[in-house]
Amino acid sequence: MKEFMDFKDISCLLENYFLQLGMDPILAGYLNLFINITLLVLLIYIINYVLRRFVIESFKTFTNRTKTTFDDFLIKSNFPKYIAQIAPIVLVYYAAPYILVDHLYSLKVVLFVLNIYVIILIVWIFRSLLRTAKNYLKTREEFHDKPIDSYIQVLMIFIWVVGLMFIFSEVTGKSVISFAISLGAASAILLLIFKDTILGFVASIQVSVNDIVRIGDWITFSKFGADGTVTEINLATVKVQNFDNTFTNIPTYSLISDSFQNWRGMQESPGRRIKRSIFIKQNSVKFLNTKELEGLKKIGLIAPYLNHRQKEIDSYNKSNNVDKALLINGRNQTNLGVFRKYVDSYLHEHSAVHKEMYIIVRHQAPTPQGIPLEILCFSRDKRWENFEYISADIFDHIISAVPYFNLQLFESPSGDDLRNYLTPENYGN
Repeated sequence: MKEFMDFKDISCLLENYFLQLGMDPILAGYLNLFINITLLVLLIYIINYVLRRFVIESFKTFTNRTKTTFDDFLIKSNFPKYIAQIAPIVLVYYAAPYILVDHLYSLKVVLFVLNIYVIILIVWIFRSLLRTAKNYLKTREEFHDKPIDSYIQVLMIFIWVVGLMFIFSEVTGKSVISFAISLGAASAILLLIFKDTILGFVASIQVSVNDIVRIGDWITFSKFGADGTVTEINLATVKVQNFDNTFTNIPTYSLISDSFQNWRGMQESPGRRIKRSIFIKQNSVKFLNTKELEGLKKIGLIAPYLNHRQKEIDSYNKSNNVDKALLINGRNQTNLGVFRKYVDSYLHEHSAVHKEMYIIVRHQAPTPQGIPLEILCFSRDKRWENFEYISADIFDHIISAVPYFNLQLFESPSGDDLRNYLTPENYGN
């Protein structure tokens, strides 16, 4: 009590001096209060400035001596700056009752504002720690493809909710439990307001637990026009960098409510699939006679096959007394069948085609555009630009090889084709 009175005497020193000068007591009291507050603010500013510089420099010195990057991220997230504000707050908390001893209402207002600021400062400190944790975990290889942003945002929302509950308690004078009960009564309204946040939170958990999408995955989401690499997964959206370097933001809950294509399986597999068809004119398909077979035996890739296959066919026809005066009788080879075998042999010899994965050359059901000959194989190189080069190289060769087997590719007639066909010479024919 004596200490309190001594401090009060010091805080009222200027007031007593003004009274001795004959100043009005009320004016002397307010002038003394103004000067004391000004001196306190100045002192707080100096202490805050000195401590901030000291704490930040101490942190920098400490981080330079450590190998971990966690403390580096603490500095970037302003953690030392927030910690340095604790001492000035303590000073105000203990000095205000002495300075405002005769101004109880003003003291109440100052302590109220101070309590609100302390709550906000605590929230800022936790926010700084969460940002530090987020940035640090993103540097760790084991968390590189995890939706860290979503988890941090959920914790951030929780901290702000708790902080707002304490601020509400400070403003209304009610307990935090009462506020929580009020929230329970208004849960339907809160669910409506935070619908997207709640859906995003649930979706983030399911995406992570079920390993649907990782950062770095290539996804195609036609509904949102996304075709590129996932760069960020947070509570509300998934950020995709498209191959034209534009960005598309997809609602997180769409990943579990809509259908999209994730190319991770292809990226993790030994090869990337090539699947394409060429269309053969049906009227160009025919049986091969002896002369045509001899000509095709000059093609090195299929010469052994033709010799072996023709021996089997001749043996069958001879044993069954087949009359080969007519080519259709018995068993025969066709130019399309030989061409199909040629494409298969070419793919097996191609250095860029993965030999341990599927290599299939097959017919599909005829269409008005001809007979689809589908080529399915896998490229060893999965990089997009190299993959396209390999695909083009394979089909350049296959298309160029078609005429050697007396086959024709289907192609819709162009304007020049129609113009040439409708010439006077053709009219006469």
